Amino acid sequence: MSTTGPSETVREPYESDGRGAGPDIPRQRDIGPVATGQPPPLPTGWVPPPGWPPTPDLVEPPARRWGLGAYLLVESVFLLSSLLIVLPYVGLDGPPPAPVLLMSLTVPTILSAVLALLITRLRGNGPRIDLGLRFTRSDLLYGLAFGFGGLLLTIPAAAVWARIVGPEQASSAVAELFAGQKFSVAVAVSVFLVVWLVAPICEEIVYRGLLWGAMERNGANRWWAFGLTTLVFAVAHFEFTRTPLLLVIAIPIGLARLYTNRLGASIVAHQVNNLLPAVALLLLLLGVLPPQ
Repeated sequence: MSTTGPSETVREPYESDGRGAGPDIPRQRDIGPVATGQPPPLPTGWVPPPGWPPTPDLVEPPARRWGLGAYLLVESVFLLSSLLIVLPYVGLDGPPPAPVLLMSLTVPTILSAVLALLITRLRGNGPRIDLGLRFTRSDLLYGLAFGFGGLLLTIPAAAVWARIVGPEQASSAVAELFAGQKFSVAVAVSVFLVVWLVAPICEEIVYRGLLWGAMERNGANRWWAFGLTTLVFAVAHFEFTRTPLLLVIAIPIGLARLYTNRLGASIVAHQVNNLLPAVALLLLLLGVLPPQ
């Protein structure tokens, strides 16, 4: 009997690891199930080779059962809810009351994002896997980098576009919606927070989350997904005089999603992009800035 390792009778249920070095590795079929749920005891003197215990291969998540139809449903809910909120005030003199304007800005956006999250939960693997809805420290850093870097492109582009089409045509639909009115501090701050923080989260979930994932599910590579979601994002705002400008604005936001493969960075980049317009809108609603 050897004095430096297990006896031959103990060695018998073991087989080589295929690397030709080190002691043999136990065969699971010879060990059998362990009732206690603990790994079987190793023979006295057995030295584990490098890489022991073996790491199981990563398990692929199940294929998601949603695609472009899910995005079309979410977009339809957004449009329908927007219409239902403002429809009672169509044809009346004057704009809708301030709470209604705030609802028209907030409810459809949040409702569409919640529906997108629900679809991934019921028909897929959840938003973390299907949409890349994760936040890490690197997402914050990359989001800030793409956001502030994008401002170097979007601010001059906005100035040039305003000179081409005129200031009135270059203003956003939100600014036009609230134009010519003075609101309470609570309403003004609420609008500011929605435009700066809430809307970017919801829009990223819908466009660079749900739509991006639907494009990939239909075989598009990440560059096609980037290009198509950038185009749809710009057109879906229904601000056709600003569509070229929205395309420019969407590029650095989409690049944050493309580079990190997560929504966290694109959400931060989107929020950075919306900060200056949100501040201008806040001052406009408080009467600090004159209406355009």
